[in-house]
Amino acid sequence: MKNRNEIILVVEDEDIARKNLEHILIKTGYDVVAVNNGQKAIDMLQSQNFDLVITDLKMDKVDGMQVLHKTKTLQPYTEVIMITGYATIETSVQAMHDGAYYYIAKPYNIGEVRQITKEALLKRRLRLENIELKETLKKQQKISSIVGQSKVMMEIQKTIHQIAPSDINVLILGESGTGKELVARSIHRFSPRSEKEFIAFNCGSFTEELMANELFGHEKDAFTGATRAKAGLIKTADGGTVFLDEIGDMPLSMQVKLLRVIQEKEVLPVGGETPVPVDVRFIAATHRELKEDVEKGHFRQDLFYRLNVITIELPSLTERNGDIPLLAYHFLFQKSKDMNKDVQLIQKECMELLCQYGWPGNIRELENVIERAVALANGPEITVNELPEYISNLSIETYRRHDQALPTLEEQEKNYIKWVIDKCEGNKTRAAKIMGIDRVSLWRKIKRFGLEPEDD
Repeated sequence: MKNRNEIILVVEDEDIARKNLEHILIKTGYDVVAVNNGQKAIDMLQSQNFDLVITDLKMDKVDGMQVLHKTKTLQPYTEVIMITGYATIETSVQAMHDGAYYYIAKPYNIGEVRQITKEALLKRRLRLENIELKETLKKQQKISSIVGQSKVMMEIQKTIHQIAPSDINVLILGESGTGKELVARSIHRFSPRSEKEFIAFNCGSFTEELMANELFGHEKDAFTGATRAKAGLIKTADGGTVFLDEIGDMPLSMQVKLLRVIQEKEVLPVGGETPVPVDVRFIAATHRELKEDVEKGHFRQDLFYRLNVITIELPSLTERNGDIPLLAYHFLFQKSKDMNKDVQLIQKECMELLCQYGWPGNIRELENVIERAVALANGPEITVNELPEYISNLSIETYRRHDQALPTLEEQEKNYIKWVIDKCEGNKTRAAKIMGIDRVSLWRKIKRFGLEPEDD
């Protein structure tokens, strides 16, 4: 089956053999241009692009080897299959050495010709898609390390470049796995502080005492076991950037201390009496709704306004669905290189499923799925078989409405969320658990879709 309008040039001086080969290829589904000598083939190559050339070896005046060499000169990504009744090891080796994809001896098997033709065209598609994707990724990475061409991501990249040169604090909002740290690193990368340290700290991973010690450092003998002074992460990042991930999980008492650091530009190590001056830029991130936490008294209002000078809100992966193919190939190239494997293509049916899936874990989940698929792949292509069952078992027919056309992805997500909330009798905590997302992420989706759930 052809993937697009693939055109094959057949070069054969024997009329019956040429017509038979042309018939086989047209019946298989390809467009075919057939000529009866090598010179006509070269003339065609100079005026028209072909996906594949199948040429006889022995022909008068201009033979198959000359057609091969001219093809590789004029159309280097076009594959060439040699067919001849005079097969020898020497000519076979020479043809392969000079760039032929394969060498078939007459009389050939129809099934063999079809299979080799299919494989040769697949190889060409792989090479062209790789070149196109790598060029796209290369262009993007010159501008930013963030992968994505959707309107919302282009706006975010524009914002990053606008605010990076300044020293203003930034608050990044978004569901888990949407790439908040990557955005923070991009801001640092394009800032005047890029030559200094970028320190990332997860506020939800430490107790209050350990958090103070890690961020502010300690003096010698500040506590049992403190045999020497230690600089905190904020001081280590002096001149650079401190990224405070999950800032919403920071205890209120620590928020007071952090506020002082931001205001006074100095830190007081644990057990110390003299503040130490620091020069850092703060970027904070959270998946929580900080405004609601401020209203409930769970987060300090003064710290919120200190951090929230500029807010960047990252969309979920389903909100930037058009970026899924580019992201999938980005991870494909990355993981293939890491695992030293030659996996270069994602099957069309496989990509359709990736674009259809809801991705509650966002980009991080997509990366894990591609990593798993690359590890399981036995050839150059990821197929549906390498996907987890919860994705491979998806069927677009499941979402078909009886009286209408297929819904959009946004309609599908909205209807699914409403259906789950209804099944849970309005209990959003239980609904979020069933959908595999946190409660704040569910609230954000409810607001975006204009749903009106009942109170818990």
